[in-house]
Amino acid sequence: MINLDDVDRQLIALLRDNARVPVVTLAKQLKVARATVQNRLTRLEQSGVIVGYTVRLKPAAEAHRIRALMSIAVQGNRAQEVVKVLRGYPNVATIHSTNGRWDLVAELQADSLENFDRVLGAIRLIDGIANTETSILLSTHKV
Repeated sequence: MINLDDVDRQLIALLRDNARVPVVTLAKQLKVARATVQNRLTRLEQSGVIVGYTVRLKPAAEAHRIRALMSIAVQGNRAQEVVKVLRGYPNVATIHSTNGRWDLVAELQADSLENFDRVLGAIRLIDGIANTETSILLSTHKV
């Protein structure tokens, strides 16, 4: 796993919103050169951080994916820093700020328990996270 900097994370976040955005548009949004974006995309693809580009499906269409909710307690006023880092993780599907005991709730996704374990370990090491609690989603019921 390579170290991601803020530009990498912002790039991944933009691609997660719309993976079909042209490189020129990404460069403008990130305030960097087009070549910088292209080089970073190539590096992220070759290192396996970005493994492909896809479409978003309804949750019911992804029946074989492991999903979980991670409740996160953040140290001090560092929630925005932690959210910024979490947005760079491809396995983080959504992030919600909350009240009460937990500051954030993140929906995690993985294709195997081994990958899920790796993601949990990496997220727990993020600077600014004080504590986490994770629950695997076993089934979903329509309301």
